[in-house]
Amino acid sequence: MRSAELARLAGVTVRALRHYHQVGVLAEPPRGSNGYRDYDVHDLVRLLRIRRLASLGVPLERMPDLLDAPSDGAALLDELDTGLAEQIARLTEQRALIARVRALGAPPDIPADLAPFLAFFAAAGAPSELTRIDRDQSILLAHLIGEERMPQLVRFYERVSDPAIAPAVVSFSERFALVGPHTAEQEARALVSDFLHAFGPLLTESSADAMPTMSRAAEQLIAEYTGDVLNPMQRRVLADLVAAVDDQLA
Repeated sequence: MRSAELARLAGVTVRALRHYHQVGVLAEPPRGSNGYRDYDVHDLVRLLRIRRLASLGVPLERMPDLLDAPSDGAALLDELDTGLAEQIARLTEQRALIARVRALGAPPDIPADLAPFLAFFAAAGAPSELTRIDRDQSILLAHLIGEERMPQLVRFYERVSDPAIAPAVVSFSERFALVGPHTAEQEARALVSDFLHAFGPLLTESSADAMPTMSRAAEQLIAEYTGDVLNPMQRRVLADLVAAVDDQLA
């Protein structure tokens, strides 16, 4: 039989047949005097065995051991079953995450744990530009601290979104968004002072609700992002804030 007929009988494509020849799981018969390759029923049986192994998830490179040597394949089946169980667990976890993001009505590109807090401040009237910056920083921060310390970051966000603190956070955001080249020196100093008065204890506390500490490299990445999105005066106010907080911690 010709290759097209063999492929039809086995339920594969001619392209798949050629691939099996290339990887060496199915021998390619020599061409006859008419220039065509002729296959027989033994080739069909081997091809059906290949299809069966493929349906179980056996990689092509592992098939010769099963096709050409007497083996019950028990160890390989155990290996395949373990791999499938791990894959199912990953997919189940992924579906649960999708369901959670959907239930929160959160954008799919931000950490689900932080989505409610970002949405809260956006709805509370925080400036849109700073809301976008906070979103990007949160994505970066969540990645840098890792899943292990994510609960601590969530607790920190819970603190700053507390009804007793949230209005002050929004108010500061509005004032900070207006900082620019024409901001007076006195106004910049007042902004730093008011921030420390309102949020200093929250930033310097040593409890489990404090902002998670980061490595020097992580801090540099956060600083690099901030430096790119803020104007020079905002960067100066932020630097003064960081210095003031460091003084409190010293």
